Amino acid sequence: MREEKTFSFFLLLFFILISQTTATNYPINVWPKPTTFHWPNPKSIFLSANFTISHPYHRYLTPAVDRYRHLILSEHHRPIITPAINLTSSIPLQSLIISVSDVTSPLAHGVNESYSLSTPSDGSASAYIIAETVWGAMRGLETFSQLVYGNPTRVAAGVYIHDLPIFTHRGVMLDTSRNFYGVDHLLRLIKAMSMNKLNVFHWHITDSHSFPLVTPSEPKLAGKGAYSNEMMYSPADVQKIVQYGMEHGVRVLPEIDMPAHTGSWAAAYPEIVTCANMFWWPAGSSPALAAEPGTGQLNPLIPKTYGVVKNVIQDTIAMFPDSLFHGGADEINSDCWNTDPSVQKFVASNGTLSQLLEKFINNTLPEILSLNRTVVYWEDVILSGNVKVNPSLLPPQNVIMQTWNNGPNNTKQLVTSGYRVIVSSADYYYLDCGHGSFVGNDSRYDQPPGTDQGNGGSWCGPFKTWETIYNYDITYGLTDEEAQLVIGGEVALWSEQADSTVMDSRIWPRASAMAETLWSGNRDETGMKRYAEATDRLNEWRYRMVSRGIGAEPIQPLWCLKNPGMCNTVHSFTS
Repeated sequence: MREEKTFSFFLLLFFILISQTTATNYPINVWPKPTTFHWPNPKSIFLSANFTISHPYHRYLTPAVDRYRHLILSEHHRPIITPAINLTSSIPLQSLIISVSDVTSPLAHGVNESYSLSTPSDGSASAYIIAETVWGAMRGLETFSQLVYGNPTRVAAGVYIHDLPIFTHRGVMLDTSRNFYGVDHLLRLIKAMSMNKLNVFHWHITDSHSFPLVTPSEPKLAGKGAYSNEMMYSPADVQKIVQYGMEHGVRVLPEIDMPAHTGSWAAAYPEIVTCANMFWWPAGSSPALAAEPGTGQLNPLIPKTYGVVKNVIQDTIAMFPDSLFHGGADEINSDCWNTDPSVQKFVASNGTLSQLLEKFINNTLPEILSLNRTVVYWEDVILSGNVKVNPSLLPPQNVIMQTWNNGPNNTKQLVTSGYRVIVSSADYYYLDCGHGSFVGNDSRYDQPPGTDQGNGGSWCGPFKTWETIYNYDITYGLTDEEAQLVIGGEVALWSEQADSTVMDSRIWPRASAMAETLWSGNRDETGMKRYAEATDRLNEWRYRMVSRGIGAEPIQPLWCLKNPGMCNTVHSFTS
């Protein structure tokens, strides 16, 4: 009964105070910044060595609770600047009590991730997390863990938080075809995503360069299309990754890119792939056969194509329980298809390459929908200037578009057409940009001294700084109604020049910048951009991620963090 009264008191006090949020930077901060954070009298309280977390049993929440309890008691985080707060004279905090209204809601797009959190300041023995779902409870656990620091361990006392994300889809896309990433590295990525309250691992599994996914119905695809037997993902590997994602509140969204980007399929089935293994940019005036080295596109005119594709779709969906399936459909190359005699004959009979793509979509989209999945396509499928389908073939209730070109303009085109949109604008969210070109024998790099190097040979240069990412508003230029169709965003790491050795530093903490903007925004309570005050918070958060085993790159010299505000420019940061 005493616990119920204490719980009711904190709940009442919390709702009295949530409207009093200020833009104050507190001695201890949480990343991403909660939507409501109230700490009227900053103090801390010791954590009991016998600290416990009580919660309703759940297949995925229970492992998360065990993981966080271990972290909370063992991390002993030492902030770069010791928080200038006094300890309360209260008894050590004995427990964290988690209340979940709905323990049955699955981890799916749109699930409620809100939570409320309170820590006592009056000698009460317990802190509380109130969540609608177990997934919200996991977000609350991460927040609580960031309020804990020091040795002996202590926690911020008298904190009241109410928190929920602005956008429901907050993700990282990783390409594992161009270079392979071992399972342990993918698990570490998911772990870091959970720390940052990101909830979708978009796994670009296959491409022209390799086919690392073992599909039971089509084992030859990986058997001949993977780089080696050691560079494959078995169904057991996928199950481990999906399970780990569930325990961290991260969905795994698989992408099988097709009909372009399928050169790796030709190792097993050369008869269904056009322009496979050709030099990507023939000599003379001939146009390129692909956007980059690694040619090959599925031939929509060959019946066998659909037998193989449908097996791959069925096997992939069987391994990945998420309600979304990404079908790719980007960068169709006209000249690649035109190398094939059957395509040449089709075009000579007044057929068009857009009709070829429509044929492919008409033969594969119904298969995906029949397996109870919503399909995600890259925007090219309807916005390409060369090969595209009529939007009438892609009903918005069944299809989500992912945009990567032309910034807000393409987002506007897609939502105007009624589509839900995931934003991955290359100008802001492509993490591989700024590292130059990966092709050899490139004369652009043989220029006289003093030559303007432009973007350094990177098609999407320059490098996307964390501030560039933080300041991007993914609904820029949209009406309120149109903005409702933007379900979120993803940063993307394409792997022409990346693998597991640089994965952490390429992704973090720049993905953390996006994580905060999609969770609670990039503006303060007055509507002003807050990237100036975010700098010190992100510096501290990056330091803590590193201590948790994530190789996030530094954003400033350590001196800057020890001397807050001294590394800013003299110009106003607000806009």
